[in-house]
Amino acid sequence: MIADKIKMLRESKNLSQTDLAKKLGITRSSVNAWEQGFSSPSTGYLVELSNLFSVSTDYLLGLKQNESLDISGLDTEQMKILYELTEHFRKENHK
Repeated sequence: MIADKIKMLRESKNLSQTDLAKKLGITRSSVNAWEQGFSSPSTGYLVELSNLFSVSTDYLLGLKQNESLDISGLDTEQMKILYELTEHFRKENHK
């Protein structure tokens, strides 16, 4: 589960395994091992990953199924538009 989330988040930021490894100061093979499920990141790396990808550690660990989105810096109208769009997608997914 964590393996899939790390890979999905890495790809969503258009990062290669090498790019992510450099940001974390580890080897590419360590990132690969995480994504293949051969090993799991330590607590310290979980925190770094959550900060890098703007998600909670609970989300990475599969304890919480929803993601968070940083909307700081948006005005009220922009936040309203995002909320309405989110609700639209939820309704579409439940048809």
